[in-house]
Amino acid sequence: MPYYSISDYLKSKFGCKVVKLSIDAGFTCPNRDGGKGVGGCVFCTASGAGDMASDIPKQIELVSKKWKTQSYIAYFQSHTNTYAPVGTLKEKFYPALEYPGVLGIAIATRPDCLGEDVLDLLDDLNKKTFLWVELGLQTIHEDTARIMNRCYPLADFNAAMDSLSRLNIKAVIHLIFGLPGETKEMMLESVRYACACNPFGIKLHLLNVVKGSPMETLYPGYVPFQSIEEYVRLVADALEITPPNITIHRLTGDAPRKMLIAPEWSYKKRTILNGVYREMKARGSYQGIYHTPPPLSGPSLPSL
Repeated sequence: MPYYSISDYLKSKFGCKVVKLSIDAGFTCPNRDGGKGVGGCVFCTASGAGDMASDIPKQIELVSKKWKTQSYIAYFQSHTNTYAPVGTLKEKFYPALEYPGVLGIAIATRPDCLGEDVLDLLDDLNKKTFLWVELGLQTIHEDTARIMNRCYPLADFNAAMDSLSRLNIKAVIHLIFGLPGETKEMMLESVRYACACNPFGIKLHLLNVVKGSPMETLYPGYVPFQSIEEYVRLVADALEITPPNITIHRLTGDAPRKMLIAPEWSYKKRTILNGVYREMKARGSYQGIYHTPPPLSGPSLPSL
């Protein structure tokens, strides 16, 4: 493979195929309940980016139809999975680790929802099991973030990365390609910034305009990319500037076809992934081919 997939990393670490179980644990989000805002990020549906998530037993039944494995990562996906009292978080996280075959836990959250009590809990989990924490950055550009109703500044992301690094907790950074108003270079700037934070992994997500999201009404007729080929070339460009040690957790984003508005082809996940593979091979390229290592000294986080 011309890139370092999380699947390859997990197989190397555990010696077997490991599958993520996408869990909806019933959390909400601070820019849904009024804590920071209402309505959520404009690209989110009511499920909080977890349209295919459920509970562990249902997920095991689902994935067993596709993969012959009994090794799992419990992936808390829907909404903000550290936005609750620590006692509630413990009631969700620790029992998940007791399921047969669960080898570790992944927790998706917002950078502004990592208080000291939450960090203490994550520190304990990190010492007990295999853990990574996913931070929804999406873009480094503040104007885009405001339009998308992200409801936190880039400084909060920097602080969260510092905190996770201090505790030696693996961080995975979410980025979205195709947000309204962003050029190709702006998207690649977000990739460079994220890479300079030295995360464990990066997740590249194709923006899906879906039914039930604010984007449906705020941006009628908006199409993030005109063709699969255009998107594939951008992903290849992003991989080329991503350091080879960073695990790649996603290269696209798929929504249930019945909910999808645009791009109309984004449900073709396998076609997109195969396209990225062919594009990289045609270029004679690979992850990190154009990455420039940072200087040996300097700040731990980049500046704009």
